[in-house]
Amino acid sequence: MDVQKSIISAIFKEIYFSEEEIVMIENKFEKISLKKKDVLLKIGDTVYSQYYISSGCLRTYFVDNLGKEHTVQFAVKDWWISDYTAFFSTSKAIMTIDCIQNASAYKVSKKDMESLYAKIPQLETFFRQKMEVAFAGFQKRIIGNLSQSTKEKYTSFISTYPNIEQSVKNYHIASYLGVTTETLSRIRKEIAQE
Repeated sequence: MDVQKSIISAIFKEIYFSEEEIVMIENKFEKISLKKKDVLLKIGDTVYSQYYISSGCLRTYFVDNLGKEHTVQFAVKDWWISDYTAFFSTSKAIMTIDCIQNASAYKVSKKDMESLYAKIPQLETFFRQKMEVAFAGFQKRIIGNLSQSTKEKYTSFISTYPNIEQSVKNYHIASYLGVTTETLSRIRKEIAQE
C-alpha cells in the first residue's frame, strides 16, 4: 500500500486523503505498462478512460485526408492524456494515441471518476482545475499557430515540453509544429547561432 500511497500522492499533489479514500481511489485506477510503438487508442475506438502518465512518453495525433499526421499533444511524466472529444461525449475517437517511449500509466474510466467525484468532492475540483489549465493551454496553442512565426512556435514547444527532444523523433516535433523536418532543422540552427 505504501507504493500506491506514493502514486496517489504523485497524481493528486497537495490533496489530503483519508485511508478509506486512498483505498477507493486505488480500486478505480489501473496501472498499465506500454512499450514503444504500442497503440493505446485508435480512430473509431470508444473512449472510456483517461490516463495519467507516470513515466515515458505518448502522443496524440490525427491523420488528415491526405495521409499527413498532425501531432496534437505529447504526454510525459505527470501529464494526462485521452481523446477528450470522445471521452466527454458519446462519439468515437477522432485521434490515435501511441507510445513513443516505453511508458507506465494509470488508467481510470469516466464512470469510475464520476463515482469518485460523488464520494470525494475534492477530486472533482482537482479535475476541473486540470481541465481549465488544459483548455487555456489549447487556446494559447491555437492562437500561437495562427499568429506566431515557426521560431516562436518552436520556442513555445520547448517551454511546454522541456527535455522532450531526447525522447521523440524530429518528425514528431515537426508534426506538432506543423512544419517539415527540414524547417525544424533550420530553426534549430538559427537558435543555436544566436
